[in-house]
Amino acid sequence: TERFALRMQLEAARLGKLIKEIVDLSKLQSAAVLEAAEPVRLADIVAEAVEVSQIEAGAKDIAITERSNPDVWVFGDFGLLVTAVRNLIGNAIAYSPPATEVGVVVGLADAEATVTVTDRGRGIPPGEQERIFERFYRGDAARSRSTGGTGLGLAIVKHICANHGGHVEVWSQQGQGSTFTIRLPVLEPGQRRAAARHTTHPEGTAA
Repeated sequence: TERFALRMQLEAARLGKLIKEIVDLSKLQSAAVLEAAEPVRLADIVAEAVEVSQIEAGAKDIAITERSNPDVWVFGDFGLLVTAVRNLIGNAIAYSPPATEVGVVVGLADAEATVTVTDRGRGIPPGEQERIFERFYRGDAARSRSTGGTGLGLAIVKHICANHGGHVEVWSQQGQGSTFTIRLPVLEPGQRRAAARHTTHPEGTAA
């Protein structure tokens, strides 16, 4: 039947996503260094992640608001950091009611570069907040299946942050939504120039 065929398509898509995320997570866990690391502006990371999330957000009539400090830089892999922010935005969209808002902010806090993603969903029970970054952990398995969740998205975020010398944390209260915060070492202007020279001239030769 048509309903059965649609269900099979959805399960096939979910399986494909699961396989890709398992491969991605395996690479992250085995990576000793970031091969494509360079000075990157966090505002550019967020802009890219927001852009690729717009179709998913539009399907639920969710507005993504973005506010970025343009002077916040980190040393990292652009593609991996986009993936981390994109996963947080996708998670916020999946667990938010239609016609609500997801906020993304780039800033500085306690001498760290931060990206916060805030939703207005139903929140995460206190007993689950320490476990949501575990591989395959899904606090609401039925809801995760309906949204295409694999239980790996937040684990990938955790490992990307760790590979960049940072971490991710969550604040959530049931009925009031959730805020996920990526914290990374700030790249100061002097460090940025030195890193850029090293990236462009790996042997340390002058430009």
